[in-house]
Amino acid sequence: MDAGGKELSARPGASSRGTNQLGVRLYNERLVLSLIRLHGGLPKADIARLTRLSPQTISIIMNQLTADGLLLKGSPQRGRIGQPSVPYSLNPEGALAFGLKIGRRSADLYLINFTGEVLQLLHETYAYPKPERVLAFARDGIERMLAQLPERLTRRIAGLGIAMPYEMWTWHEEIGAPKAEIDAWRTIDIRADIAGFCPWPVYFANDITAACAAELMFGGGGDHSDYLYVFIGSFIGGGLVLDGHLFPGRTQNAAALGSMPAPGARLGGSAKTPQLMNVASIYVLERKLHARGRNADVLWQSPDDWGDALGPVLDEWIDEVAESVAFAVVAAIAVIDVETVIIDGAFPIAVRRRIIARTEEAISRVNRQGLSPFRLVEGSIGNAARAMGGASLPLLANFTQDREVLFKEGS
Repeated sequence: MDAGGKELSARPGASSRGTNQLGVRLYNERLVLSLIRLHGGLPKADIARLTRLSPQTISIIMNQLTADGLLLKGSPQRGRIGQPSVPYSLNPEGALAFGLKIGRRSADLYLINFTGEVLQLLHETYAYPKPERVLAFARDGIERMLAQLPERLTRRIAGLGIAMPYEMWTWHEEIGAPKAEIDAWRTIDIRADIAGFCPWPVYFANDITAACAAELMFGGGGDHSDYLYVFIGSFIGGGLVLDGHLFPGRTQNAAALGSMPAPGARLGGSAKTPQLMNVASIYVLERKLHARGRNADVLWQSPDDWGDALGPVLDEWIDEVAESVAFAVVAAIAVIDVETVIIDGAFPIAVRRRIIARTEEAISRVNRQGLSPFRLVEGSIGNAARAMGGASLPLLANFTQDREVLFKEGS
């Protein structure tokens, strides 16, 4: 157990080995960093036990990671028989990363450190995303942030990760974007364009997959071995963690909850059953506000504080979200059989809690015969999850066991 009495465990696969000396060394270093991130701080003896590596091997690895500036050696902890225990923790300044979230209504640029602390951030809203505007935002934002960053930290930047919806040009009607302008995203390679002015490796992931990665690395996700992740943004989406690792799926599109059917809901003028995204997305709340002659800018400009003026429109939307998400969650549990469902979104904490409470009520009315029990849990990052998830991509690629879930880096 750790100092807080928490049972220490290694993730499945932690004792496997690489196929050559260099591969083994890199794998073992990533394994050690992943375990320390998971448990918050560990002495060498616990790491040796969890990895099944020899004390001598662990000592070499720990000394090297400390010399590289990735780990910090703590003060000796007395109280046990024998030598004092010396915990090692991640060095917050060990590595930095940029995260760029490109959304349908806003863009965010974050700079975070190795432990997920946000060092700097920029936020910009728009009616719909234009490639040239997003590229200018990223280029100017990086320059502004670097101008304020000490040289010792600039040398620690591991890369930039882009978190963005796949096929940005689709659903132009839902966000009210001119089709001709939004179609520009069909031919642009945003990763390559940013790599053209970014001096570090550039990575790319679906925005909700990235948000799920942020919850796993920096939020409460590390406390759960398996979970379904639900994120409600402009459009609702999902992610999946199995055996403590991000599971992106065959085409990097696992847990695409927004595309699930929403039984019981109806869209005016359409004979088709709507998808979950047509009911349980923030753009739907925006439309409800507009239909009542209300300004909806606060939804995108202040995602952490919507104020108290949304009133019955917000209540109606929360009820509709809860009813549709309840069906989607039960359907997903029937397939993947996880114990935990984490729900988060680009809205204030109070709204998140109301959605979870109403979703629990809605689930209680769904026939779940034959399914194992599961629980709903609050996400812990909120609106920042997608940008932080983008920033997590270079860290996942270079310092964890989850490199295989990441995407091709820039040249």
